[in-house]
Amino acid sequence: MVQQGQIDHLLQETGQIMPPTALVQQAFLQDHEGEYKRSIENPEIFWENVAKELDWAKPWDKVFEWTYPTFKWFLGAKCNITDNALDRHLTNGNKNKAAFIFLGEDGSERVYTYGRLAQSVNRFANGLKSLGVKKGDRVVIYMPLSPEGAIAMLACARIGAVHSVVYAGFSVGSLRGRIEDAQARVVITADVGYRRGNEVDLKGICDETVKDMDLVEKVVVWSRKGAPENPSAKDVDFNQLMAESSIHCPAEEMDSEDPLYILYTSGTTGIPKGVQHVHGGYMVGTYYHFKTFWDVKDDDVFWCTSDIGWVVGHSYIVYAPLVAGSTTVFREGAIDYPDPSVFYEIIEKYGVNVMFTSPTLLRMLMRYGEDYALPYDLTSLRFLTCAGEPLNPEALKWTYEFICGNGEWGHIVDNWWQTETGGPCLGTPATIPVRPGRVGVALPGAELAIVDREGQPITEPNKGGLLVITRPFPHFYRTVFGDPERQAKDWNAVPGVYLTGDVALRDADGYYMVVGRADDVLNVAGHRIGSAEVESALVSNSAVAEAAVIGKPDELRGEIIKAFVTLRMGQVPSEEMEAALKLHVRGELGPIAVPAELEFMPTLPKTRSGKIMRRLLKANELGLDPGDITTLED
Repeated sequence: MVQQGQIDHLLQETGQIMPPTALVQQAFLQDHEGEYKRSIENPEIFWENVAKELDWAKPWDKVFEWTYPTFKWFLGAKCNITDNALDRHLTNGNKNKAAFIFLGEDGSERVYTYGRLAQSVNRFANGLKSLGVKKGDRVVIYMPLSPEGAIAMLACARIGAVHSVVYAGFSVGSLRGRIEDAQARVVITADVGYRRGNEVDLKGICDETVKDMDLVEKVVVWSRKGAPENPSAKDVDFNQLMAESSIHCPAEEMDSEDPLYILYTSGTTGIPKGVQHVHGGYMVGTYYHFKTFWDVKDDDVFWCTSDIGWVVGHSYIVYAPLVAGSTTVFREGAIDYPDPSVFYEIIEKYGVNVMFTSPTLLRMLMRYGEDYALPYDLTSLRFLTCAGEPLNPEALKWTYEFICGNGEWGHIVDNWWQTETGGPCLGTPATIPVRPGRVGVALPGAELAIVDREGQPITEPNKGGLLVITRPFPHFYRTVFGDPERQAKDWNAVPGVYLTGDVALRDADGYYMVVGRADDVLNVAGHRIGSAEVESALVSNSAVAEAAVIGKPDELRGEIIKAFVTLRMGQVPSEEMEAALKLHVRGELGPIAVPAELEFMPTLPKTRSGKIMRRLLKANELGLDPGDITTLED
């Protein structure tokens, strides 16, 4: 009998890719299986040992306390994440090491050493103090991906203020809603951001947002184009605030459980959820995975292609790399502007060793073709990691061949996590084989299960169901700001566990496949099929760059599958192409998964973080309300 909530598994991807011997030999974490076992058998000792690698103003009295569904880590401890991200590097030999290498879309470059970054953060922290910002206050940051944006985040943390970064370019309504929910009295913005050579008028959006908001007292403006012509009464000049402030600002002593930041996730209801992370546990967990999963060494150059507007940018542009003392590259703007060769040029020019990017970006590069990659020396790239969407086997194999040199110098792996988890839960560590179509295994500290809708475990291999987390780890979010009942709802939707909202399956060796959001599961003639499997089958055709599928109501079969397909460069939509793609899916998955309808599109709708918005496609197709689409890319 098929359990309710169980997912059929159709994509029979076989084979695996072995990690290069050189990668395995130098990996920091040699025994993943043993490490995972230790983290699960005694998680308190495991995480306590990680925490001891960092600096604390006062040690903890108790490691962990769980009063379901709320929990705490490192109780009684005092710390400030910026002490570990900045201060400790000023005396351990990293003072003159590059912390950030910032690249502008126009080809400009700025380098911040740890010493210079610490001074800049202290200056801006003192500037915020001069505006009356104090411990516990919320500050909204509406900044482009830039050193100034990161400095604003760190300066808030330095003085104990709680920052809430809103992706630069979000609409007036989106920005207003987040300011109001956070009750932020200060907003930090810039005059413009840059994307594809165009200016994004951030100040104009901000002015429209706050013009009738008595709540907002000050707007700090980083002017990139010179002094503004008509500043408002609320405006404060970012550069002047820096110039007038001291380079000395001791970090505010924070309780381990004091909030560090709020980050709003988009919701289908139109009400974003303010996920709240804390100083202590978030610092410990994200640092651990940066060191062990990303395997970044002291002399490595790390490049994360995300943005500070997303959790990936918080965890793996700003906080974890700085806590670990690494050198991080980041770039404003579109990665294929002015042309797709930019991606490869950066790897060669800066000797990038480890990367964190998205499957969407890799599929985009695959669409442009390998000719852009061939002129560049990519041999510095040891380890390339992906997250954000399921990594299609075809995109993985293309990247392995043309960016990683068929394993001659590089390797590619997947990982899975959420804004709520702060860091990765599933992934393929550097020392174990990659299985195309599978994200990997549970990472140390992450206890997961697959259950049906009644919460009953699905233990049979390759039988899918709801992916849940059974125990909180240090970097797990603590609450929903202003709405703790919403956090409790996440833990009680399936009793006793945290419901991730994704559906997944696990093979006999513990490798997981995340097959899509629970809302995106297709129900065709009694078969429940994950959207990711049909999409992967389509992308495995050499003509296809990207694909998204939705279910449409059908009186006979319950639902039919409709596919939306973007072709690779040089391919032309036609009836013959449509028939060939349907035949291809039949060959890959069988007749039950063949799309009844197929539409060619020049691009697919995506969030600004690169996730395909299937619910928008479905809403447009069925004439429904799409819900919150504030994250939709222009």
